[in-house]
Amino acid sequence: MRAQSSRAQSSRARSSRALVGGVAAALGLTLAGCTTVNPHYDPTRAHHRPDGFQNIDPAAHMPRPFAEFLRWQRERARLTIAPPVVDLSVVAPPLAAIHANRDALAVTWIGHATALVQIAGVNVLTDPVFSERASPVQWAGPRRWQPPGLRADQLPHIDVVLVSHNHYDHLDAASIAALAAQPGGPPLFVVPLGLERWFGAAGVQSVRWLDWWQSLQVDGLTITLTPAQHWSRRSYGDTMTTLWGGFVVESAPRHGRPGLRVFFAGDTGYSVQHFRAIGARFAPIDLALIPIGAYEPRWFMRMQHVDPAEAVQVHRDVGSRASLGIHWGTFPMTDEPLDAPLRDLDAARRAMGVGAEEFRTLRHGQRWVVR
Repeated sequence: MRAQSSRAQSSRARSSRALVGGVAAALGLTLAGCTTVNPHYDPTRAHHRPDGFQNIDPAAHMPRPFAEFLRWQRERARLTIAPPVVDLSVVAPPLAAIHANRDALAVTWIGHATALVQIAGVNVLTDPVFSERASPVQWAGPRRWQPPGLRADQLPHIDVVLVSHNHYDHLDAASIAALAAQPGGPPLFVVPLGLERWFGAAGVQSVRWLDWWQSLQVDGLTITLTPAQHWSRRSYGDTMTTLWGGFVVESAPRHGRPGLRVFFAGDTGYSVQHFRAIGARFAPIDLALIPIGAYEPRWFMRMQHVDPAEAVQVHRDVGSRASLGIHWGTFPMTDEPLDAPLRDLDAARRAMGVGAEEFRTLRHGQRWVVR
């Protein structure tokens, strides 16, 4: 773990805030090519609108009003966010086992929402971000606390990439380009509606796009885009013009054993309607990847990011047998300390009677063989 005092971290936070204007200027440069017409618009679908998409809960209006964002930034400027006291450094990933795996259901946490899921011999990567910063530029914006648990050049050949939405901590242009150029041919990128335009502009042709509850088949897997409560924006001119969501990945029965199901929640606030519907369709889930970080302050983050207690409720709602906490400990973006999700998750598990082996966290680079 990096040894860093509270004063040093506070100074770094102030420096990052000073660079917000530079990031905003860079975002402004990306306006070209944005559209305000939704070519996928279906008036029978509650989350569609003519110029893009929306959450179905009227209270989950996204993005939050700019006045609320300014209030958060004013309050944040007065905070001293404690550095982590838990060791968050990368552990050496078991590369030989990862590359040899053809059968086990296993997950390796790379960092934030990036994980390598191996299911039925298929290598699936979620929300790949390998860059130093989660930002449109690499000279400003949230910087990694530690490197990825697996470097891009250490990955096995990736067959499928799942992208939940277009925020910079989930969709990174350099990482997508590297994966598209991997030896042996590009993976299939599976994305929510509207993101195919971004991939096309980036020169990536191996892309399929889905609406909520739509499915496709690839490499013996069935992949379904599931609802989430969140929002999208890549620049000032494209707010809510592309969809967001999670994914369920199902394998067929194999070697005389039943098929497996993996749920990747993406980035989401808590919605009892969404998660109980996912559970009704897909439970039991063999492995769920559920975000547990980026949740403070609650008055600002509640509609867009679950906290650890809500994450445990998601685990229950979707009928997960085993869950992994993701979206924490990598990029300092919100007001809780980087290791606070560990303590809050432990308290939530105890309060709700969920065992530590049932809902786990991993170190960066650590692998969990689920079945």
